[in-house]
Amino acid sequence: MQQTITAGSTDQNKGKPTLASIADDKAMLRAARDLTRDLGAARGAIYWTDMLASAIIGYAALAGAILLHQPLLVVALGLVAALALYRALLFIHEISHIHRDALPGFRLGWNLLVGIPLLTPSFMYEGVHTLHHARTRYGTREDPEYLPLALMKPWSLPLFVAIALLAPIALLFRFAVLVPLGAIIPAVRRLTWTRFSALSINPDFRRRPAEGELKPRVLYQEALGMIWAWLLLASTQMIGWRPLLIALAVVSVTAVLNQLRTLVAHLWENEGEPMTVTAQFLDSVNVPPPGVVAEIWAPVGLRYHALHHLMPSMPYHDLPEAHRRLARELGDGSTYFGANHPGMATLVARIARSTMRPRQP
Repeated sequence: MQQTITAGSTDQNKGKPTLASIADDKAMLRAARDLTRDLGAARGAIYWTDMLASAIIGYAALAGAILLHQPLLVVALGLVAALALYRALLFIHEISHIHRDALPGFRLGWNLLVGIPLLTPSFMYEGVHTLHHARTRYGTREDPEYLPLALMKPWSLPLFVAIALLAPIALLFRFAVLVPLGAIIPAVRRLTWTRFSALSINPDFRRRPAEGELKPRVLYQEALGMIWAWLLLASTQMIGWRPLLIALAVVSVTAVLNQLRTLVAHLWENEGEPMTVTAQFLDSVNVPPPGVVAEIWAPVGLRYHALHHLMPSMPYHDLPEAHRRLARELGDGSTYFGANHPGMATLVARIARSTMRPRQP
């Protein structure tokens, strides 16, 4: 890694190499290709079992939090529900990458069981997340999922996390109000699609019209999302506001947890320049074992986020084995180990320190 980085130029303002100056480590890229040739087939039994178990546990805990009235039990069950539904929800990431014929029925099943009930159907990530993986887009102003957070003001980090608290209310408003209005008023429809139909963090991102196979999926997912949002609001007239408020609170916890995971998924140190594959890898984060906590806040393979950027189509259940092979082959001190980090607290502290560092205009 030392040789790869020093081969690039130096940012005069910071006195250290920029990410955009890092050349590709061809040995690492070749190893990633050659050592994982026998991996990469999505196994339906693993996907269905994991997703269904997470959803069942999540909804059962949520029902308990709603039906019981002891404060400690409500909080405990609410936390279990948030963590389980968080894991179930993050299968949206896998859906955006897997081949359309790899897992027959999985996208539909996930949308009916998780995406629609949590008002986050798969169309909000499909066709968006893959732009983040485009080699010429990653880390640039055209990347829907990138902001130079490490180079922004200190107040930007707490705001970035806190805004996730409002996500459930925003989603409820989108499907209950904006979708039916958009069916009548074309301008509202265009605004809703371009600005409020993608799970992105770049405020300048504008989504293009849906095309091909995605277009009919958007129609049925939006229709079901609208009906579900209306049913949720109507339920308050029959059973009161408490169940909906508890559900919104649980989803808020999942949204904040996901925002924290997003905050440490990358180092966020690029200022908009195109980067090599190796530079994109080093700007991304692996939190490999032996720690087990990362499996809670970065489930479904997302603890290997840097490795995922090397091999975006690799199923989540094969990433641990791919990591073991690459780590064993390349060894300590290699470029590959440059993307490994100990945990969330260390990464948050690193980004926070970076935002507080004085910068030359």
